[in-house]
Amino acid sequence: MTERPGAQLARRPLHFVLLADCSGSMAASGKMTALNTAIREVLPQLAETSDNNPHAELLVRAIGFSTGARWHVEHPTAPDALDWQDLQPGGYTDLGAALDLLATVLTVPPMEERALPPAVVLVSDGMPTDDFAEALDRLLALPWGASSVRMAVAIGQDAAYDTLSRFIGDPTIEPVTASNPEQLMMALRWATVHVARAASSISPPGPPPVQIATAWTDQAEDVVW
Repeated sequence: MTERPGAQLARRPLHFVLLADCSGSMAASGKMTALNTAIREVLPQLAETSDNNPHAELLVRAIGFSTGARWHVEHPTAPDALDWQDLQPGGYTDLGAALDLLATVLTVPPMEERALPPAVVLVSDGMPTDDFAEALDRLLALPWGASSVRMAVAIGQDAAYDTLSRFIGDPTIEPVTASNPEQLMMALRWATVHVARAASSISPPGPPPVQIATAWTDQAEDVVW
């Protein structure tokens, strides 16, 4: 039987959410500038991932957190249609507030019943200044929160690695570390593609290859975080 026009099922929504640390420490050594640049560079990668997946339509949101949390990109937007506006640093590191804000959109509605598991990437350079643990428990108590695919990027040596690992929730996966702008670009690119592919049931890339990790270490950079 010939398939009727329009009979093919529409692609399922895949919501990608970036949780971006905008605390005052992100103003140091150009961290925030590097993060904004890295996000702009990563958006075409997300668009390509979406275009190459016949079953998933990737949609981007972003939350900035400092003293409290706020939507930076509130409405789900195709990555190739997103005009990224710079995040600005200042304040504390209220990661718990960011998780509670994320939880508000992980119910049906506004989530579609046929959506794929959400993909979430957390980027932070410090220690949470509010109750992260209880907020994470509330997030994971939601079905969409528990099924979400989570990854974290640690900026610099002061990042709370134990916190970021707990956020990921998979003992086989560690946070990706960035110690300069070049590493941040590579780390964010790997993390976003990893969660997008994993959430859409496409085999994700493995851990960052040894040769890339070595290149990060050997990269000659004027800035070291």
